[in-house]
Amino acid sequence: MINYLSGEVVSKDLNSVTLDVAGIGYGVAVSLNDYDQLAQGDRVKLFIYEHIREDSYDLYGFLTLASKKLYDQLLSVKNVGPKVALSVLSIGPDNVVRQAIAGGNVRVLQSAKGVGKRAAEQMVVELRDKVGLVSTVDAEGIVSRGSIDLADDAVHGLVALGYNEFDAQSALKGVDKTLSTEERIKQALRSRT
Repeated sequence: MINYLSGEVVSKDLNSVTLDVAGIGYGVAVSLNDYDQLAQGDRVKLFIYEHIREDSYDLYGFLTLASKKLYDQLLSVKNVGPKVALSVLSIGPDNVVRQAIAGGNVRVLQSAKGVGKRAAEQMVVELRDKVGLVSTVDAEGIVSRGSIDLADDAVHGLVALGYNEFDAQSALKGVDKTLSTEERIKQALRSRT
């Protein structure tokens, strides 16, 4: 098992790098965040995840052990494979991914290539208490809720004020929809205090 590779970046291709380790070139897939930090000629140490299948042998690399651990956590989620987990890490720095999971921000997670609504919700449900941040969301509410009306300007207003979509929808649940957007937001804010 390869825990890490230490060597020189000899080339960069799309979302991977070739790392020369003692004269052997290893192709290693990396997240966009790590890719941006690597330059040809850099000597680096990448923590490695090996994905071995009957027809392929893929290496995934991470500049920090914390990123590798978050990647391993993402892989533990049902129906999340190595490429999807890597695309989730590509949406931003590790703390952004952790905050999205702990905060139940499904929309941020869905911005990763290959991640649909159900996969994003599953990540929140399974990892919200494991990512090292305090969870601010009721995971059962994410799974059981109906679709959120993102066309509702009042929902957008509450999201702009710091609510996540689920909490904004919940706050507006009992508010009369015939009122103006501004009045609906005011009433939603009053009901939450």
